Amino acid sequence: MTTVTQHLWFEKGMRDALATYVALIPGSGIDWITPIPGDTPSGPAGSVQIAAFHLGDQRYMAIEAGPLDSFNHSFSILASCDDQAQIDHLWEKLGEGGSYEPCGWLRDRWGLSWQISARRLGELMMGPDPAAAKRVTEAMLKMGKIEIAALERAAAG
Repeated sequence: MTTVTQHLWFEKGMRDALATYVALIPGSGIDWITPIPGDTPSGPAGSVQIAAFHLGDQRYMAIEAGPLDSFNHSFSILASCDDQAQIDHLWEKLGEGGSYEPCGWLRDRWGLSWQISARRLGELMMGPDPAAAKRVTEAMLKMGKIEIAALERAAAG
């Protein structure tokens, strides 16, 4: 059976990034971190670190191997939250030292893009009333941080 694992390349700060991520996402953990024992194009033996970790039920690998390509919006991690308190907490903690963007997106201090969203947003957008779904979508597009109460008001008209 084939397994699929997301892989992240960090220029620096991998250990801090992983510690932050697993502390914020319930059911997460760092499985292992180890130096690569041989010389690599990125540096001598021991200078490049690799790690395996999981965020909730998603598996990841990471490498800290100096500069290559920066993270961009082509890859993001979507955190679907059950309530506003979860959204507020992730928004604040992941955004520290990074930047906030429209529609629930942010970049953390390591440059990784996150979408901090609400499960309720998907329910409202997929609901049976197309006019309500349109209002919810239009409201979401005007937001920075996702606000569940505002989405509910938009759905109600």
